[in-house]
Amino acid sequence: MRVFNATHFAVSLTVTASTMGVAVAAPVVGRVADLIGRKRVILGSAFGVTAATAMAATSSSLTQFIAWRFIQGLATPGVFGIAIAYVQDEWPSSRVGRAMAAYVSGTVTGGFCGRVLVGLVASRYDWHIAFGALAVANLLTAVLLAALLPGETRRPSTRSHHHGQSIVRLITNPQLIGTNAVGFCVLFMQVAMFSYVTFHLSGEPYWLGTAALGWLFVVYLFGAAVLPLAGRWIDVRGHRATLAISMAVGVTGAVLTLAPWLPAIIAGLAFVGTGVFVAQATASSYIGAVTHEDRGLAVGIYSTCYYVGGSAGGALPALFWNVGGWPACVALVLVVQITTVMVALRSWQDQSSVGSLQSSVAGN
Repeated sequence: MRVFNATHFAVSLTVTASTMGVAVAAPVVGRVADLIGRKRVILGSAFGVTAATAMAATSSSLTQFIAWRFIQGLATPGVFGIAIAYVQDEWPSSRVGRAMAAYVSGTVTGGFCGRVLVGLVASRYDWHIAFGALAVANLLTAVLLAALLPGETRRPSTRSHHHGQSIVRLITNPQLIGTNAVGFCVLFMQVAMFSYVTFHLSGEPYWLGTAALGWLFVVYLFGAAVLPLAGRWIDVRGHRATLAISMAVGVTGAVLTLAPWLPAIIAGLAFVGTGVFVAQATASSYIGAVTHEDRGLAVGIYSTCYYVGGSAGGALPALFWNVGGWPACVALVLVVQITTVMVALRSWQDQSSVGSLQSSVAGN
C-alpha cells in the first residue's frame, strides 16, 4: 500500500490474482496428471512457480506484480492439487486421513516459513529482495522434489476418457459438490482472516511493523502440531465429525480475535488456523473416499473451487472492512464457518457409509 500508494482493494488483488490463476488452471492440470503421471506434473509446476516468483521480484508497478502473481497461480495447482491426488493414489484408504494430515502439515509449515522469510527480509531490505529470497527457497524445494519424491506405483491412465463426460460426472456427484463447497469456504476463511488481520494489527492501537506481522504467522505451527492427531480422527471418527470439530475450534478463534488484547487475538488466530488446516485435510481426504476414476481431475475441480474461495476471501472482506472494520470482517468469517458445517452435514455421508465406501475402494 505504501510503495504503490494503493487502496486496500487494489492490494488485495495481489492475493486474488494468484488464487484466480489456480482456479483457471487446476482442472486442466488435473486432467494432464491423470494422463502423463503425477510426479512429472508436480516437478514441472514446482520449477514453474520458481520462475514466476523470480519474475515477480522484478516488477516495477503494481500491475506487473499482479500479472506475475496470476502466472504463479497458473503453476501452483500442479503442486498443490496433484500432490493431493498423489497421496490418494499411493496410500491405502485406511490411512489416507493420516497421510493427508501429514501433507497439510507440510503446507502449513511452508506457509509459516514463507510469511516469516518475506517479513524479515522486507523489514531490512525491500519487497523485491524478499521475493527474490522466496524464489531461491522455491528453487531449493523443486530440486529436493526432483531428488526425493518417489516414483508412482500407479501407472498413468491409458484409457480414452471423454473430458466433457468426466467433468459432468464429477460436478454432478452430490458428495463432491459438497466437498467443493467446503473447499471454497475453507480458503475463504484463511485468506480473509490472515490478510485483513494485518490491516487491523498494523493500525491503532497495535502499530505492528512488517517483521512483527511476519512473525504473527508462527500460529500456523500450532495447526501443524495438531494435524497428525486430526488425521487419526479422520480415519477413526470420520470426516463429518472431524470437520464439525474443526469449525467449532475456528468459530471460537474468530470470536477471540474481537478482543482488544493482542495475546487474545494471537490465540484466536491460532484457533482459526488450526480449524482451517484440519478442515482442509478432511475435505482433501474425502475426495479419495468418493472418487474411483479421474481422481486428478476431481482434485483439479476441487482446487478450482478452493482457490475461487481464496479469491473471494481476498476481495469481498474489503467491502466489509470499509463499512465496519475488523468486527465486520470477523462477522463475515463466522457466517462462512457456520455455512461450511451445514454443507458438510447435509452432503457428506455418515461414518458407516463412508467406512463401507472406503472398504470398497480398498478392495478394488
